[in-house]
Amino acid sequence: MSKKHSARFLAIVESKRASVTEVSVGQVLGFMADNVGFQFIDVREREEWESGHIDGAIHLSKGIIERDIEGVIADPTAVLVLYCGGGFRSVLAASALHAMGYSNAVSMAGGWRAWCAAKAVTAHSK
Repeated sequence: MSKKHSARFLAIVESKRASVTEVSVGQVLGFMADNVGFQFIDVREREEWESGHIDGAIHLSKGIIERDIEGVIADPTAVLVLYCGGGFRSVLAASALHAMGYSNAVSMAGGWRAWCAAKAVTAHSK
């Protein structure tokens, strides 16, 4: 289920999207298969996190990520794959982390919904 976002919110996201690398769920699954070292960061709200999240992810909601990231991930060169519900908030969070010097923060396009859809397809194809 996708949400209806306001035009102003979407405009902010689009203004930041050009400066943020977005990776697909397929690319992330490839990173995992190739043992590329990265850390998932879930930037959704606590209620969303508690209803389900990617195994091994760290929860730093968009509202606190700038405040708390250095205490959790001190290395600004670490590869960080951020995700939210649909890939919008993670773009904004990745942009903020770039401004803080986290040069390898990327946003997972489609977010949690795309992850769940891809995992369901993978589960059905086995």
